[in-house]
Amino acid sequence: MSPFLLFSFVIGYFLVLLGVAWRTSRHSNNDSFFIGNRNSNWMLVSFGMIGTLLSGVTFVSVPGTVGDFAGVAHKAFGYFQVVIGNWLGCMVIAFVLLPLYYRLQLTSIYNYLLTRFGKIAYRTGSLFFIISRTVGATARLYLVINVLHIFILKEMGVPFALTTFIILLMILLYTFEGGVKTIVYTDTLQTSFMLLGLVVCTIYILQHMNLSFGGALQALDERGFTRVFNTDIRDKGFFGKQIIGGIFIMIAMTGLDQEMMQKNISVRNLKDSQKNIVSFSVVLVLVNFLFLLLGGLLYLFITHNGAVYQDHQLLLNGQNVIGDDLFPTLALHYLPKAVSIIFIIGLISALFPSADGALTALTSSFCIDLLDLRNKTDLNEQQKKRTRITVHICFAIIFLICILVFKWIDSKSIIYIILDLAGYTYGPLLGLFAFGILTKRSLPNHWIVTAICLLAPTCCYFISRYSASWLGGFQIGIELLLINGILTFLGLLGISKKRLIQTNSRVAETNGG
Repeated sequence: MSPFLLFSFVIGYFLVLLGVAWRTSRHSNNDSFFIGNRNSNWMLVSFGMIGTLLSGVTFVSVPGTVGDFAGVAHKAFGYFQVVIGNWLGCMVIAFVLLPLYYRLQLTSIYNYLLTRFGKIAYRTGSLFFIISRTVGATARLYLVINVLHIFILKEMGVPFALTTFIILLMILLYTFEGGVKTIVYTDTLQTSFMLLGLVVCTIYILQHMNLSFGGALQALDERGFTRVFNTDIRDKGFFGKQIIGGIFIMIAMTGLDQEMMQKNISVRNLKDSQKNIVSFSVVLVLVNFLFLLLGGLLYLFITHNGAVYQDHQLLLNGQNVIGDDLFPTLALHYLPKAVSIIFIIGLISALFPSADGALTALTSSFCIDLLDLRNKTDLNEQQKKRTRITVHICFAIIFLICILVFKWIDSKSIIYIILDLAGYTYGPLLGLFAFGILTKRSLPNHWIVTAICLLAPTCCYFISRYSASWLGGFQIGIELLLINGILTFLGLLGISKKRLIQTNSRVAETNGG
């Protein structure tokens, strides 16, 4: 299909987003940008969060994990082990973290750390969120931008750096004014199109191969693609590691993440916000199962059309299409034009939620947590807005740089990079919040707190690197996040005081934030 035609759909989709942004950002202010004036509909937030959490990584990378190739922990339906853990983690968010956030009436969830421990812990938590979300969001963005570049813009002679710049400029144009107020609606639209792409591609392949739903599962089972649980305790994919890791991945990357919680605390009350998380968790399980089913069908389809495994590669006409290359290659070169168009719309629908919310949340966290913008009485509303827009643009530039770095790395399966990086960057956040919730001890308002939060992931790097040789072949997988959190917790315990001292001024400062 002509790359110019496909690119016209990208532009058309973007114009729709601009229209939604214009409609929702009228009469907006800084509170609209940061928390949507606490007036968001919980059903819209819940549905939109699906697109944000899944993003292009799930849309492209999860189907590719089903195939049997080297270096992958989640062979067959093994990734569903993580999904089970994710569902359990959602229950912790709904019934432990959300009541805490609503009780304190937080704009930034890291204000909890200010209430509990003081400014150093507060700013340390915010800093780790900024690092974590920047790395995670740009990894997700890279995956989708790379697909758009390879299959569309590269054929038009556009270099990768310019492709990235154009996409980020598009995102800036529809988020810099309305913020959360706009994103609640655009994410709902984008999730709808992403799920449409998933369903249409699945139905087409089922019909093309004359398979019913039950027949497809039987065919996949005969190939060994439906196996979920890995019982090898030493392997990274062992089910205990995957489920536990999935629990804490969800708690850290959603419950302790300002981007995801910013949308939840924009809902009118705690009860509706809890409805949001519970319904979100159910849909999350169903959608991930469908993506894994689609992955199995794609491997059946491509081997039926002449692809062969050779030296841990899946070769089709001399091209290795395993992992992240599987779905885009088939959708754009081997499926009908109508399906290709729906795939592109679904792909860009998966792209924008992984960036717009991240840019907004990073801007909010930097302005509120590090610049204390909302409490600056020497600045009027217009001056605060200019500062916020400047920060927003700076993060877009940082995104550009990070995406170019991922292009240089050029991994075949970006989802594993994201899970590995999350283990390092979200671990200190997990340790800080766990220490605050599970103990009554206080911490010194000193940079030693930051030092411990930096030391824990450093230790985790060596543990992960040498665990197989130290522990007789036992490999550390995504449970690294939990290990990181425990090390942070123990380090904080070592410097803590027995009695919590909480000053009235600190509480007042937090309520003002």
